[in-house]
Amino acid sequence: MAPDIGRRLRRGATSGAVVAAAVAALAASQAPEAIQPTTDNAGGDRAVGTGEGTPPSGEGSATGDSPYYTELPPLNTPPKQPGVPGTGTGPLVVTGPAEAGIPATVLSAYKRAEQSVRSTAPGCNLPWQLLAGIGKVESGQASGGRVDANGTTFRPILGPALNGVGFANISDTDDGAYDGDRVHDRAVGPMQFIPSTWATWGQDANGDGKKDPNNIYDAAQAAGLYLCANDRNLALKADLDRAILSYNRSTEYLNTVLSWFEYYKRGTHQVPDGTGVLPVDRSDNRRPGGLPGTTTPTPSVPVSPSPTSPAPKPGSQDPKPGTPGTTKPPTVPTEPTPVPKPPVTSPADKVAALAVAGNRQLTAITDSDFTGVPRAAALDASGKPVAKVNVRFEIVGATDTRFAGGKSAVTATTTSSGIASSPALRAGEKAGTFTIRATVVGRTLGAAEFAVSVTERQADTLVRVGEDPLSAATGTAFAQELQVKATDKGALAPGVLVTAEIVASKTDPKPATEGPTFKDASRTATFTIGTNGTFILEKGGLLAGDKAGDYLLKLTAPGGGTLFVELKVTGSDSTPDPDPTPEPSEPGTPEASPSPSASPSPSSSPSPSATAPTASPSATVSKA
Repeated sequence: MAPDIGRRLRRGATSGAVVAAAVAALAASQAPEAIQPTTDNAGGDRAVGTGEGTPPSGEGSATGDSPYYTELPPLNTPPKQPGVPGTGTGPLVVTGPAEAGIPATVLSAYKRAEQSVRSTAPGCNLPWQLLAGIGKVESGQASGGRVDANGTTFRPILGPALNGVGFANISDTDDGAYDGDRVHDRAVGPMQFIPSTWATWGQDANGDGKKDPNNIYDAAQAAGLYLCANDRNLALKADLDRAILSYNRSTEYLNTVLSWFEYYKRGTHQVPDGTGVLPVDRSDNRRPGGLPGTTTPTPSVPVSPSPTSPAPKPGSQDPKPGTPGTTKPPTVPTEPTPVPKPPVTSPADKVAALAVAGNRQLTAITDSDFTGVPRAAALDASGKPVAKVNVRFEIVGATDTRFAGGKSAVTATTTSSGIASSPALRAGEKAGTFTIRATVVGRTLGAAEFAVSVTERQADTLVRVGEDPLSAATGTAFAQELQVKATDKGALAPGVLVTAEIVASKTDPKPATEGPTFKDASRTATFTIGTNGTFILEKGGLLAGDKAGDYLLKLTAPGGGTLFVELKVTGSDSTPDPDPTPEPSEPGTPEASPSPSASPSPSSSPSPSATAPTASPSATVSKA
């Protein structure tokens, strides 16, 4: 990064010059049009959308019905705690308000998972308190928040072997990759996914390139997606119950999770990592014939001893006579006060600006791939790039253009250079302009916007293949085939939309009101040029109509291509002439027409037959 990019700015403000310089430097450092792995497409780590099928059924649940903690929350509403718990002079007492405390990193993971899932599945209405309730029951909030700075547990959290003894019988599915057991599967991590479920729903929510069930960010987001499967709306009680039961098929489990869910909804507070309250009672401890050797984790925060007098140490002197009960108990060593960790700041919290890093304007023709994709840069207040930030790209406007997978919105994660790139973009069949908007997930910063346009495919020339005239008698269909080739700048032009109209003349742009029609009785139609650059109007595709005459089929294409094809409609041979002319008779025949000198007798009365030489069937005689 150039030295001037690292200049510090006044607190709370970001210089436009620094942002511009940072964006330029970041954009220059990227490979040309390199599309980074995203967190929302089939090819990579997906922040949203992975496993959009139904959860495993039958003997499958998210946890394999593994054991869980059965302790219920206190009956009293958790009050808001002043300051940071655990900073007093003595050890933290694990009763009352402490039950409402959630370790900082674990709480951050739950809230980020809610934001990510709500960005693509708002109809699910996933609350982070539900994830907290499940996390409490499954692992005691990742063993009281014993996680590193990236959210990964210091030691794997494993359930018992699912060998059919008191639990489901699930043979190994991951060759021990996640649970270290090559005979049977075990539930893994703070949200207790069995390996087969994780294979479908696993996520990389913290952007480290791994889908790790022992990472609270990855596991919380996977749990959120799993709960939202099958288009559930968790604001509905029936869907909420079904979602929890899909995690562990036990009515007691359902009631326990719901109890913590409601408890956390009434109020929680953040506590330092590693100081969370650990539950003790677990469901397998109360089962007859439960697994031997099952261990229960001990609280990570020591409990102050009761103020009772301990027994004297061996060798200690008896109390003085006459002073019963005045013996001073031995001093109990005081545990050192835990030093609270600073609150964990997510990468998104460090972002001061989101800027366009490349391809501010994108163009493509209909039904084709764009040559570039939107690229946005996440920068902090000094103009430095911020990695592992989830950036949402959304198509805004009336268009059928979509990202890979047919999505109108996707989420990508910034790389170490602070750049997030959307998946590949494909134009639909609709031409027009619209916008792609990039925003930081979970923040209200200004958006980075990209102008996108889709233009129609064009052809500057349309020519007819073949010269056979198109003709038909009235009342019939044209029996000839019409083939047309489209080119643009000399090259074949597949995919071009051609408009066909039946007109009376080349100078009159209006469709004809009589004469030929298409098979649907209209005089206007559209055709698409095929991949070979031509289209064919099959025999019988045009009807002659009932009016004889000469017509034209006008073909036009975007780009200026125009072609007129002559259509000739003739009268039917079986139709009699309404005013036939009588054939002259041969000389000397009795029916010969009277000579000009012939006239009626003065005494003759006029009659219809004597006044006009009108033709009638009896007036025409066929030649001998």
